[in-house]
This record gives sequence, structure tokens and C-alpha cells, in this order.
Amino acid sequence: MGQLTDESLSDLLRKYRGRAGLTQAALAAKAGLSDQAISVLERGTRRRPRIDTIRALIKVLRLDKDEAAEFLAVARGKSQPAEQPEVAPVVADTLPVPWQLPPAVSDFTGRTAQIEAILDVLRLPEGVAGATVGLVAVTGMGGIGKTTLAVHAAHKLVASYPDGHLYVNLRGYGPGKPMSIADALRHLLRSLGLELHLIPDDVEEASALLRSQLSGRRFLLFLDNAADIQHVMPLLPGSPGSAAIITSRGSLANLPGARQVRLDALSESESVELLAGVVGPGRVAAEPQAAEVLASFTGRLPLAVRLIGGRLAARPSWPIQHLVDLLGDENHRLDSLGSDETGVRANIASSFEFLETSDRPLDREAVHALPLLSIPDGPDLQTFVVARLLDVPVRKADAILERLVDLNLLESVSPERYRFHDLIRAYAREIAEATLSPAESDAALERVIRFYIGFAWACQAKSHHSSPRLDLATVSHVPPPAVTNVLKALQWLDSEQLNLLDRWQQLLASSLATSALVPELVLSLFGYQESRSRWVEMREMHRDAVQLAEKVGLPLMAAWLQHDSAIPEVENGSFDVGLAHLLKALDMFRVLGDLRGQARCASSATHVLGRLNRIDEALELGNESLRVSQQIGDKTVVGVAHVALGGLYDRSGRFAQADESFQRGIDLAEQTGDLRSIGKRYLNTGFSHFLVGRTDDAIAPLLRSIEVGRQMGNDELESQGWQCLAAVYAIQGHYQEAHDGIDEGLRLVRKHRNRLREGTFLLEHGKVSAAAGDFPAATGHIRSALPILQTTSPRLVAVAQDLLGTIRRGSPYTYAYDETQQS
Repeated sequence: MGQLTDESLSDLLRKYRGRAGLTQAALAAKAGLSDQAISVLERGTRRRPRIDTIRALIKVLRLDKDEAAEFLAVARGKSQPAEQPEVAPVVADTLPVPWQLPPAVSDFTGRTAQIEAILDVLRLPEGVAGATVGLVAVTGMGGIGKTTLAVHAAHKLVASYPDGHLYVNLRGYGPGKPMSIADALRHLLRSLGLELHLIPDDVEEASALLRSQLSGRRFLLFLDNAADIQHVMPLLPGSPGSAAIITSRGSLANLPGARQVRLDALSESESVELLAGVVGPGRVAAEPQAAEVLASFTGRLPLAVRLIGGRLAARPSWPIQHLVDLLGDENHRLDSLGSDETGVRANIASSFEFLETSDRPLDREAVHALPLLSIPDGPDLQTFVVARLLDVPVRKADAILERLVDLNLLESVSPERYRFHDLIRAYAREIAEATLSPAESDAALERVIRFYIGFAWACQAKSHHSSPRLDLATVSHVPPPAVTNVLKALQWLDSEQLNLLDRWQQLLASSLATSALVPELVLSLFGYQESRSRWVEMREMHRDAVQLAEKVGLPLMAAWLQHDSAIPEVENGSFDVGLAHLLKALDMFRVLGDLRGQARCASSATHVLGRLNRIDEALELGNESLRVSQQIGDKTVVGVAHVALGGLYDRSGRFAQADESFQRGIDLAEQTGDLRSIGKRYLNTGFSHFLVGRTDDAIAPLLRSIEVGRQMGNDELESQGWQCLAAVYAIQGHYQEAHDGIDEGLRLVRKHRNRLREGTFLLEHGKVSAAAGDFPAATGHIRSALPILQTTSPRLVAVAQDLLGTIRRGSPYTYAYDETQQS
């Protein structure tokens, strides 16, 4: 056949189609072509069709070697090559069915919902092809178990894809360079039986040929470890019947039509179950607590659990606790989780390498940010904080964080909040230690602390706009645009509380521990901590702040810190300790000649002396506060002084004089329109009346304080009003009303996760139930309160235990409000 045959392409096509007994429509369906395409070829209208079309027809028509060579030559319109004619694909029925899946592991654990999600998309009834191409994208960080899960699911799909399963590791994240799309296509096409010289070099042609080969057949493709969507799009089936599972560390959220299955770490129980599958259930049952700790050290990462389990399995004489002890140092934990290319460190490193070698500038910026992101302690990272940490605009920080989420190097736990997996953070810290000097690391931490100081000052400017502490700010306090009012500022600090406390401890352990940043951070947080009754945190942070402020030459800041050190003591009932702080602060203000501080400190001491029933001393300081505040024209302190004096007059039985003083204080607050001051002064008025037995007189001002708190969105003020009002009702014997008030307050403090206040309210429930004679309910409330109070207030623990003793003895209990508990 050295020259063209006498028959045309249309003649040959009609002849071979007739021999195969196929209609035009049947041939089109089997070849993955349109009916029109076959009709046009048989009419001779199109003389030079695409080469992938001809190859598909050769396969479906089952042409032998010579027929295929003739058909291809005529289609190309050139002489038949003499030496090396193109060979038609071997008939599929003569080939073994490709079954390339890796073996499924015998100890596969958990992931029930994820397996069902995959099967829901890809499982097909026997003999029925799907209406669309089934696609599932399994994503997650390296070592999370994507491949293991996909293999496990694929083995359950044998009946749905009888023509075979194809597997290719695309090596998108190493080791080595990613497999090229052209190489992946060659791998898949050769697996389908095509000779190498029949596979086009052009990616588009090879991709079209793959779709043609899969058309009309039912294959499951497993495309493992893809770099991104572009890496897999040319490899996907084009017509219903076949399907694909794709795994990747990167996001495949934009893959059209794909069900997204994102893997997180195993649960605690699943981690222990997997460990038992590796080392044997007997060893785990013998040391269950050690097994739980060991599983937690792996970050509940399946790869890490298997590696650490393998190490134990190879050492049958080792107790699990021995390995727990070895892994106790988190700085060296990665060393015990595999040291070769199959280990956890190498697995994570391949993700870093992917970013470092990327052509995208954002990827390289992201990988350079990772060591810095690992520096701050705390459970998560907030976008505004990250922007300051990296010293970049917020928009750039957001782009970096989102890119790291796309690659599963960070987890997005909520809008603008991100979290490291423990082992990725450990690796990033290794990089930080190797590449950043101690000065650079401390400078990064300092940027974070300065952000908190500025934000806290901004919050205090909104919540306590007349606070003299604001004059001591050295860090600019411009809040982020998203924080437009005091409620949002307080809520933001609520959400950042755990991070802030962890980074506070980190600050104290750094070279910055003796800097002026420490006392300023403490003072800046006054507005937040006072608004949220964060007395435990306030006490902890004030412990050494006064001395440090004096040491760095900030005497006025030291005086205010001394004053504020009294607040958590007083609120927790330690009046003598609180008074000692206040009297010392008053001396400091007098020495400095600071009249504003002197007036406010004298007013605070007046309140505490009154609670201690040292009325004469209290009156003396109360009048000093009133005189000095009037002298300097500070209407806020004038009002506070009147309220403090009102409380003293209540205690002295001079009720008319008390009411007059309270009203003067309230009137001054209402003249300024300061809702917080109005609410607080109504609260103090009602509380004072309650303490001296004027329970009927207490109800109206307490209801007004609750109303103001609700009006301004101040949950703490409202909850304090409910607590005091509930005590009023309990004293009056209205127990159901008391429980209702406690429930309202409990709802508010739980919203802000204030554990001390929660424990206090639960204890109040117990006291009211005991007074009502419902001892079982009282016991339940007290037992709920005790675990909380044991970590927040030893004094209230004693109160709760005394009440339990009363209940156990069956003694009657009369409700009494402990004046030393929070108001």
C-alpha cells in the first residue's frame, strides 16, 4: 500500500460501520461523537477530520492493523507510510482489565461520613451508567489520610466501574517535581492499552484521545496528590459512565461539578482506635490514659499516629508511657515522627517547598510568612493581628492567610480567624528558629503586643471615654474599621481573650518583659476587663505591673495600676486587701499632685470603707473626693462621689439624705447623657438599698439599671442588675422570680464565657433552691458550680461546701446575701 487506496474516507467508514452492524447513532455514541459528526464524514463533506476522532473510530470499529493504517492514511490525505504504519489500538476485550488501585489498609479507622459522601456520588447501580461524570475532590493537609480514605472508598466501588480502576500519583506536593500533565496522560492512555507511538505529544490532543477512550465505558480514575485544578482538568472523563476521585493538599473548590470532601484531624477516640490497630488493642487497653496522651501528641494526624504506632510495635517491651515521656518536649516531637521522606517533617516540608518554588508571588510571600505566623502563642490567628505581625496591609494579610488555607497549611475556623495544626506549627517554629534571630522574633511579638495595646485603648476610649488613664497612652489607639462601637470592640476582645492571655505570658518570658509595654498593656485593658468583670485576669495581670511601671519611670501609670489592683480584690470580697491597694494609690496620687487621680481614688476608697462599716473614715474620704472633684470641675467624679456618700448615708440610717445624694449623682449622669454612668448609678443605688434592708425601694432602680444595660447592649451591667434583683426577690421569699432573674443573668455571662460569674450565678441558684426547701435541685446547682469556682474563687468554694453540708444535715436554710460576693 504505497499510495492512497481508491476508496474515499466516506466509503471506508460506511463499509466498516456496516460490517460492525452499527447505525450512525450507535457508532457516534460508542465513539463519543455527535450523530452529526458521523453523518458529515459519511457524506464526504469533511475530508480532514481531527486525528482523535479517527482514532476513536478505529477503536470502536475494531479495525485490524492493515485496515487501521489504511483508514488513518486516507483520513490524513497522504501516502501510506511504508516502514512504520500507525497501528490501531489493541481491541479492549483482549486486554486485562486495569486494576491499579493501591491496597486498602486493614486498620482503616473512622471517616464514616466522608466515605458515605464519596459513595453517594460515585456508587452506581449495576448495569446503569451515571447521568453525569462523577467527581469527588478530597482535600486536607499532608498526612491527614486523603489517599487512604480515597483508596478505601474506591475499593467499595468495584461493581460500579467494571471496565477498571486507573491510578496515578501526580506528585503535586512531592517528593520530587510534580508529574507533568503530558506524562500523566501517557500513563493513563497506556494503561488503557494504547501503544506509546499512538499517543499525541500535544496535551489537548492526548486529553481528547483519553476522553474518547473512556467514552461508553465505566472506569474509575484515582488522581492522587494533584497540585491544583489545572493539574487534573485534562485528565478527567468527558462523558457519563466514568468517574474520578481527586486528592490534593490544595483547594479544589472551583472544580466544576465535584463533591468536596475536606478532611480534618481524627477525633480523640478515632486516634486511639487507630493506634490500637497498629500496636494491638491489648497494649492500649493496658495503658488507656497514656494512649490518649500519645495520640494527642500526634495532633490526631493519621500519618503521625501510624508512624508513632509503628515505633511502638517494633518495641514490644516498651510501655506506652515511656514513649509519652520521650515526646513530652514539643520542640523535638517531630523528630520522633519519622526522619525519612515518609515522615511527618518531610511531608510538611514538601508543602513548604511547593510554595517556595511556585511561580506565583503570593505563594512565595505566604511561605515566608509562615515562620512569623508561628511565633505568637495562642490557639488561633486573627486577620488584624496578622497584618500587624507581618507588617503588611490587612488586605495583603487576608490574601496570605486565605492562600495558606487553600493549601491546608492553615484552617479557617471562622471569618477572619485561622488556626495551625499543631505539627505544622511545630515545623514552622523550627524554620523560625533556624532563620530568624531572637531580636527579629521579639520584634514580631512586640508588633502584636502594640496592636493589642492600641486596640485596648480604643476600646477604653469608647467604654470609659472620661477615663484619665487615656491620657497615659503612648500607643496610637485607632480601632480597625470593622469596630464601629463599644459593643463590637468588647466582642472582638472577647473573641481574642485566650490569645491575649497566652501572648501576655509569652511577653513576660521574652526580652520585652522589662519594657514599658507590659504596664501599658495592663492599663489599656482596664476598660475591657471592668466592662466584662474579668476579675481573675485583671488580678493576674496586675500582679507585678505596678513595680515595673515604677522601674521604667512611669509613676502616674504606677499609681493607676495600684488603684486598679484593688478592683478584683474588692469584687471577690477581699475588702481589706483592696483597701490597702487604694490607700497606697491615694498616697501616690497625693505625692504626684494629681488631683484627678486623688479624687477618683478617694471615691473608690469611700466605697470600700463603707462595705467594711468604717463609716467615719469613709465619710471623710467621700467628702474629700467631692471637694477635689468640684475643685477641678470633674463632673463625672462629682457624681460618683455623691453616689458613694449616698451609700454611707444608707448605712447610717439617714435614708432621706441618702436618696438625695443618689439622685444628685444620677442627675449629673443624665445631664451628660452617659448611659454607662446612668446605668451604674442606678445599680449602685438599688444595691445600697438592698444591703440595708430597703428591698422594696431597691426594685425600681435595679429594673432601671437592667433597662439601661439592655438599651446600650451592655450585658455585664444588665447581668449585675439581674443578680442583685434576684437576691432582692429571694430575700422577699419570691423564689420563682429569683430563679428567673438568675437565669437571665446566667444567659448573659455565659455568652461571654465569664467562668467566675457563671459559677457565682449557679451558686445563687443553689442558695435560692435551698431556701425554697428543694434540696435535690440545690445540690445539683451547687455541684455544677463547684468545678467552675475551684478554678476562679476559693472563697466561694468554701461557701458552696458549707451549703452542701447544711443540706446533708437536713437543716433548714434561710437565704442570705453575702455582702462580700460580687454585686
